Amino acid sequence: MKIAILAGDGIGPEIVAQAVRILEALKSDGLKLELETGMLGGCAVDATGEPFPEVTRRLVTDADAVMLGAVGGPKYDTLPRQLRPERGLLGIRKALNLFANLRPAILYPDLANASTLKAEVVAGLDILIVRELTGDIYFGEPRGVELRDGQRVGFNTMIYSEAEIRRIAHVAFQAARKRNRRLCSVDKMNVLECTQLWRDVMTETAKDYPEVELSHMLVDNAAMQLIRNPRQFDVMVTGNMFGDILSDEASMLTGSIGMLPSASLDDRNKGLYEPIHGSAPDLAGKDVANPLATILSAAMMLRYTFDHEAEAARIEDAVKKVLAQGYRTQDIYEPGMKKVGTVGMGDAVLANIVG
Repeated sequence: MKIAILAGDGIGPEIVAQAVRILEALKSDGLKLELETGMLGGCAVDATGEPFPEVTRRLVTDADAVMLGAVGGPKYDTLPRQLRPERGLLGIRKALNLFANLRPAILYPDLANASTLKAEVVAGLDILIVRELTGDIYFGEPRGVELRDGQRVGFNTMIYSEAEIRRIAHVAFQAARKRNRRLCSVDKMNVLECTQLWRDVMTETAKDYPEVELSHMLVDNAAMQLIRNPRQFDVMVTGNMFGDILSDEASMLTGSIGMLPSASLDDRNKGLYEPIHGSAPDLAGKDVANPLATILSAAMMLRYTFDHEAEAARIEDAVKKVLAQGYRTQDIYEPGMKKVGTVGMGDAVLANIVG
């Protein structure tokens, strides 16, 4: 199993290092892994002048899965848009045709007090957000900034084909079928024709999954309902831009964005696995970042790409034990707990893996 390791920028190298330690421990137990490192984002710009250099493109194309830390930082904000680290992230998604983004939002019982919402609102929370990743306004053409009637005008195009909607629909329905068989499709069909098509195709695809209950919700209402009554949701499916926003909102229900992993898959389950948080350059090098989202991303990788359910569960169980034992990084710390840094949290998870 060939895994490309792209640590990225900011806290990326620190958090990825802890996930690699876990994978190496499983490798020592007989899991056949081959890890190879590469560059993506700002570090690649610094080294090669490009956020997604050709050598990295070849590496990730040949790999069975990719593990990514995070990309970006203020030092790159003045670069031309095509050279910014985020273009490397969009580029790798497009190059590998990673159209399905899976973002679980799970509240661990020991972190109920870390959420900014009341414990009774979020207790037992377990949502899966399925986000379409290669279409929508982020990739639509035409796009740009141009001069019209003497003033600058910025424009982007929201566009989805029937085939793009249908393939993400199948991913979402299949995910719901393995959970509680409830799927909520989020759109803005009352004002956007593009998402009227989205709703139509979702409704048509539902006929293939009679065992799954399909509902529809407008995105503004969905944003409100995630705060008002998040446990009403099982699986949510939506487009690229809406999914970007809603999944970040859902992450805070769990107490910290540092707890949430993600998987971005192609049609053969080859995937890019990463925490959903950013590079947090202000935390880089301070040994304070939470590595658990990255470690949990490694568990998702073993489950979705390599079909190693036992090893994936082993990692997830180790994380649950660490939280139950009271270990906390600063983002989830509360008085009376055992405050640790990035490496310390990695040590605790590793101890539960090898123990």
